[in-house]
Amino acid sequence: MTWTATTNLKCCLLNAENLFLLFDTEPTKELLKLSETQWQRTSTSVYENKSLKKCHDIAKCLIDINADIIMLCEVGGYESLKNFNQLFMDDAYSPVLVEGNSDRNIDVGFLIRKNAPYYFDLLSNKSRPINYLYPHERQSLAHGYPVKGGKITTSHKFSRDVAELRLFSKDKEKPFLITLLTHLKSRLDPERIDPNGFERRQAELRTLLEIYKELEAVHPDVPIMIAGDFNGNASTVGTDEEFKDIYSTTKLLDVFEVAQLSAEKRATFYQVKNNTRTEGRQIDFAFLSPLLQQHLKPNSSLAYRYKDEFGSEIGVPSNMEAKLRLPSDHYPIVFEIENIPLK
Repeated sequence: MTWTATTNLKCCLLNAENLFLLFDTEPTKELLKLSETQWQRTSTSVYENKSLKKCHDIAKCLIDINADIIMLCEVGGYESLKNFNQLFMDDAYSPVLVEGNSDRNIDVGFLIRKNAPYYFDLLSNKSRPINYLYPHERQSLAHGYPVKGGKITTSHKFSRDVAELRLFSKDKEKPFLITLLTHLKSRLDPERIDPNGFERRQAELRTLLEIYKELEAVHPDVPIMIAGDFNGNASTVGTDEEFKDIYSTTKLLDVFEVAQLSAEKRATFYQVKNNTRTEGRQIDFAFLSPLLQQHLKPNSSLAYRYKDEFGSEIGVPSNMEAKLRLPSDHYPIVFEIENIPLK
């Protein structure tokens, strides 16, 4: 029998909520001794740095989780990710990020533990068309009118990106795991051109699935993961309309579905209504291909709950003030993949 080397991976997915860490001079750990007011004065960027306390709290959470691969949404570019890793994570990870299309400059990126028994390569899909125009743009084109700055637009692109991370041991063209990390269109519609962002988000989801199917065709023996903030209910129960293609055209399943977690344990986001009622929902997902589902470690999947200074879990926020004290408005998803064959 031929012996095959394998590896285990602990994974974490978190929308870090506006993780901007931009400084006017090269940052050092001396910054961590500053007051919050002094901390904010270290940057003249138009983007406000995430509070010092919340950065400490996110780092405390991630150190407690101790993941090999950390997948992050809402990162303020490569510089912010690099600074977070150096200042708060003792430079234990390699920051990996390609800046995407966000008009808020919030990107998706990875922290990959250093000295791992594999290499990585990152590709971007930010230039890929999503085969979508807004209704008014479709109408303009139908009548031969120019749109979008006087230029004919054939399609929009992803609101952020689909970052494609490939892990490999020898040949980057022969990965042993592929991860697609995304942050789909939000429900905000300030221009009032796409109610709740539904059409744009649906188009992004369909293009995301196209990318997945293309990878599956080229790498039929490689496990694939699709993770990120989906900004809606993409679970199997009460699936929002824009996500139904996941189940009608693929065999992807979310880690919580594979692990059969109860509904109340799946919430990654809590919405406080009228400052009196809190509603928990899962809007962050890590979908596994059939090949990868086989490697999900039993009882390893959870929606991590933030902890206080004594190590006790902080309860569900009962009002907006309590929610604003949390390190992020999202909770991390944590799971472990075991015995993945190295190629």
